Amino acid sequence: MSLYVGIDLHARNGLVGILDHERKRVKKARLGNDPELYLQFLKPYKKKVAGVVVESTFNWYWLVDALMEAGYPLHLANPSAIQQYKGLKHSDDTHDAFWLAEMLLLGILPEGYIYPKAERPLRDLLRKRGQLVHHRTALLLSLQNTIERNGGGRLAGAKLKALRTDHVTPALQQNEDLLLSGRVTKECVDFLTRKVTAIEKEILTRVKSKPTYQNLLTLPAVGKILGLTITMETGPIGRFAQVGNYVSYCRKVSSAWLTDGKYKGAGNKKNGNKYLAWAFSEASELARRHDPICRNFFDRKRQQRNRMVAHQALAHKLARAAYYIMRDGVPYQPEKLFGPRIGRGGEPEKGLVSQPQDTIGSCPGR
Repeated sequence: MSLYVGIDLHARNGLVGILDHERKRVKKARLGNDPELYLQFLKPYKKKVAGVVVESTFNWYWLVDALMEAGYPLHLANPSAIQQYKGLKHSDDTHDAFWLAEMLLLGILPEGYIYPKAERPLRDLLRKRGQLVHHRTALLLSLQNTIERNGGGRLAGAKLKALRTDHVTPALQQNEDLLLSGRVTKECVDFLTRKVTAIEKEILTRVKSKPTYQNLLTLPAVGKILGLTITMETGPIGRFAQVGNYVSYCRKVSSAWLTDGKYKGAGNKKNGNKYLAWAFSEASELARRHDPICRNFFDRKRQQRNRMVAHQALAHKLARAAYYIMRDGVPYQPEKLFGPRIGRGGEPEKGLVSQPQDTIGSCPGR
């Protein structure tokens, strides 16, 4: 007799429900957030457990890692894809736990990806860098506003981030209170800059030798930070069956509900990885500015629709290219992403030969 376990996890405790192959409830318990409590509770049933489902909440790492190390077959439920019957009269933690187990039993459980434990801390360290940069940017904007309000001039962010030259004191020295405010803010900015640099050095030491990372650097406008973000947030590219799955995970496809060809609304636009969405959005903007081929593509799309559609279309293209770069282990090849460029006379520009559109970067225009 096979058993199926569902765990409805919360911040301080979790509800465990065990279901048999006939969908009968075997046992349930509410346990505190201690891995030993879960291991002891499941120990008598371990040989019969066919699968354990844990809902993907903000704090699932410790429980999933402990159960996997103990040898349990783990499944991470994707809560955004789970829809219960809307006509339920009553629902609680017990119902949710057994519902997770029942979906696993029926083979209809929407699953999330369990990022490898060994690489997860490095990815989270990169996310911490992004958080520190966000705080530093807020401080820089505040300092710029203070200088502009009281001095009439404006200092560029690059000057305010300079560690060896003090540009703040000359701009605010007319008032002691403003000068103190500026100096305190500048000290915080400098502190965050040093921490961000330290994190970058540590991550680069661990990742820069990976062929995937080196190949991603050949994408237009992708430097070390965007390359690190795409590498670490993507993980093993093999978990995406097709390029469309990856681009959707990057939030670079439209969300729409259609019936009989008619638009009936949009789905969950935030379904996917927000860090990859940011990375390809940044790459799109930088590529538009600095890469001639990308700029030509952007300009054509902008003339056909509008600026935002063009921006998203270019981000979509770059995400597709990144997928093939990581899957095939090859550098970026613009002719396979955009095809031969057409000159003013309607003929392909010299130096570009048409390539089959079934390898890296192949994708139809949006």
